Amino acid sequence: MDKPKVIVIAGPTASGKTSLSIKLAKEINGEIISADSMQIYKYMDIGTAKPSIEEQNGIKHYLLDFVSPDERYSVAEFKKDAENAIEEILRKGKVPIVIGGTGLYIDSLVFGIEYPEIEFDEKYRQALMNKAMTDEGLKSLYEEAKKIDEKALLKISENDRKRITRILEIYHNTGKTKTEMEIESRKNEVKYDYRVFAINMDREKLYDRINRRVDIMIEQGLIEEVRELIKKYNKFPTAMQGLGYKEVVEYLDGKCSKEEMIDKIKQETRRYAKRQLTWFRKNKNITWLDGLDDTQNNIKIILEG
Repeated sequence: MDKPKVIVIAGPTASGKTSLSIKLAKEINGEIISADSMQIYKYMDIGTAKPSIEEQNGIKHYLLDFVSPDERYSVAEFKKDAENAIEEILRKGKVPIVIGGTGLYIDSLVFGIEYPEIEFDEKYRQALMNKAMTDEGLKSLYEEAKKIDEKALLKISENDRKRITRILEIYHNTGKTKTEMEIESRKNEVKYDYRVFAINMDREKLYDRINRRVDIMIEQGLIEEVRELIKKYNKFPTAMQGLGYKEVVEYLDGKCSKEEMIDKIKQETRRYAKRQLTWFRKNKNITWLDGLDDTQNNIKIILEG
């Protein structure tokens, strides 16, 4: 029996994934599942470039805007929630379209990676988070994680507090590295026929789009969004580590000027986009789309893929 088909559209930030996925969903009677680790959070709309109700254009979206910013949300939870959403869409007789730039989320689905439920040591977790709040402490944790699981660190930025501490937590609580657990879990059969596409774009054009997007976020009120979040949650440790948010916190704390903050968000976002492209290029089963090509042509490639 053939497995149900699921379309996946990945790619770097600001490459046009949202627009393409909505037009595709309109054309093939699809619904969209977000695979973005920041768009899951409530009240974090501007800095995550979350599609508005108007932008969603009547297409139902899953896994957007449903986690409190002071809560942790794991890859294991995403995989479970995403597969539940896929089943719901299939029951309706519609086509599931997974869209996002979080490589871990997408890999958990397309490679069938299982992350077992782990009982975490809260005291150890808090100690890690406290240490990670300083640049020196984070650097120390990065070096510690590198000794434990160097392969996992190849995919992670030296500034990614969340994922660096996750590597240490997994090892502390299970005695196994994150990489070992992923290798074991990939032996499981994948549930669906994933057709994976990713958007590529000329580097300079992509960087221009990123720079413009950051300027628009500032104009739309990113600084005020962060102020409200701080007021409500008092610099919560999880979501505030997100790109664009931690830089605004530094600005509000008087650690940099507004211009320095904006430049840093642009620079870090460009670096993030480069890492995303590197991540997806490791998947040899991806069909690449040209982000500057005609949308209908890209939809044609997807439907033929």
